[in-house]
Amino acid sequence: MRAIVAHAAKDLRVEERPVPALQAGEIAVRIRFGGICGSDLHYYNHGGFGVVRLKEPMILGHEISGVVEALGPGCEQRKVGDRVAVNPSVPCNRCRYCLEGRQNHCLDMRFYGSAMRFPHVQGAFRETLVCLEAQAHRAPDNVSLEEAAMAEPLSVALHAVRRAGPLTGKRVLVSGSGPIGALSALAARRAGAAEIVVTDIADGALAFAERIGVDRAVNVSRDAAAMEPYKADKGYFDVLFEASGAEAALRLGFDVLRPGGVIVQLGLGGEMTLPVNFITAKELELRGTFRFHEEFALALEFMGRGLIDVKPLISAQAPFTEARDAFELAGDRSRSMKVQLAF
Repeated sequence: MRAIVAHAAKDLRVEERPVPALQAGEIAVRIRFGGICGSDLHYYNHGGFGVVRLKEPMILGHEISGVVEALGPGCEQRKVGDRVAVNPSVPCNRCRYCLEGRQNHCLDMRFYGSAMRFPHVQGAFRETLVCLEAQAHRAPDNVSLEEAAMAEPLSVALHAVRRAGPLTGKRVLVSGSGPIGALSALAARRAGAAEIVVTDIADGALAFAERIGVDRAVNVSRDAAAMEPYKADKGYFDVLFEASGAEAALRLGFDVLRPGGVIVQLGLGGEMTLPVNFITAKELELRGTFRFHEEFALALEFMGRGLIDVKPLISAQAPFTEARDAFELAGDRSRSMKVQLAF
């Protein structure tokens, strides 16, 4: 099979790789679509992120869908021909956190396309993926494989919304209108948010937010004054989903959140200096959110029941053999939201 392999920053190759032999409990999935994620872009542009660096060639990718083409011994839940989305998380289900039902904090997690471990966990941008049968979730009949490949990022957003607590009737601010921010807006609306405002510094990204029906989209680099009214009377919003990872965005959130407001931090942008006294005086709650677990199946259910529509966020598709061009497009926020590779 062929796979998309990162060797170093800007060194992306389509290479031949062997297809692993099927073991008990494993299936082979013929990959059809794979979405390029922010972490994939970090490996492509910088050879890693933070202290994580490529130490060996690594297949990228973890947002994938495909068709089951073979079953290993003991597989009974899936059948050949099933259309599936594959959960890229492989928790150990033995450590203390897995046994507590917090598999997203597994002490021995294997997550596709990650250089956090060595040897690296190879990713899923390949023509044939051998995975555990339990990782493959059947896509509803009315959900395309393009949409099914969005199950992973939607799962991240659904977990973030769960971390926020009840949203019925709440006023929500989303800072950062990339794929995760936009999906968080969709998930927040589904959870009952009454008003959703999205901010960004790129008009292209905000155009996609408007397309999915947010109440207001604000370019804070060009129209910072538009946020001033939200600071009145100690703040306006009940919840902030901070998806940019930028300290400036988080600080703005402190100003426009009401006392007792909740901040859900999704964006990873490195170390920040926070005004702790301000957080204390307004009794704000800062909550982290990390990956997902049971939300993966929920994402597919929501799409299948027509409760969340991800189609407007799929901005482009390209043959996987043109991966370099697709990665360059995915990094251009003026032209793209979610770029998918077609296998």
